[in-house]
Amino acid sequence: MAISDWPADERPRERLLLRGPAALSDAELLAIFLRTGVAGKSAVDISRDLLNHFGGLRPLLQADRAAFCAARGLGAAKYAQLQAVLEMGRRHLAAALERGDAITSPAATRAFLSARLRDYPYEVFACLFLDNRHRMLAFEELFRGTIDGASVHPREIVRRVLHHNAAAVILAHNHPSGVAEPSRADEAITRRVQEALGLLDVRVLDHVIVADETLSFAERGLI
Repeated sequence: MAISDWPADERPRERLLLRGPAALSDAELLAIFLRTGVAGKSAVDISRDLLNHFGGLRPLLQADRAAFCAARGLGAAKYAQLQAVLEMGRRHLAAALERGDAITSPAATRAFLSARLRDYPYEVFACLFLDNRHRMLAFEELFRGTIDGASVHPREIVRRVLHHNAAAVILAHNHPSGVAEPSRADEAITRRVQEALGLLDVRVLDHVIVADETLSFAERGLI
């Protein structure tokens, strides 16, 4: 049965408008994105098949172009639409930090960093550069690969701090393993960067590890 033949209060689009997006299942949200089904299957049916095939919503959103386009009901146009939607979400989170107000919400900062770093299959080390009122000047991904003492160069962070005339920074990197616990190397890197930036009177406010959850060095008392 086509979704248009369902009772109005059971159709995903109508339910979203009536109750809000949080009331919908992953399959219903995906069905609204897909818009149409195929012969013998509604958009909700296809959505359930896709979620089963990829193992959930997050693996579907993380799928590369080849894997995404090979799935039934998807294709290059849907892939482009999805990437646009994901990027709009990232920019929406960034806007909360770019409005000229001081960063006062750790939750908003963690949400932004998670959206930017969580889905990389490799480690990425990044910095939020802040002015003396803790307003965001820039966000930059600086290093990629295995994050250890050899791959993160404090001198490059110093160079970017001087470029932005930053007064403070928030460090961040992801753990593709999904485990947010800091390693000894993570703690050592943080100390090295603190020492290098301390010579310039630039504060390291936090180091955030992004994984299935986020971990704040400041909240752990590690900074």
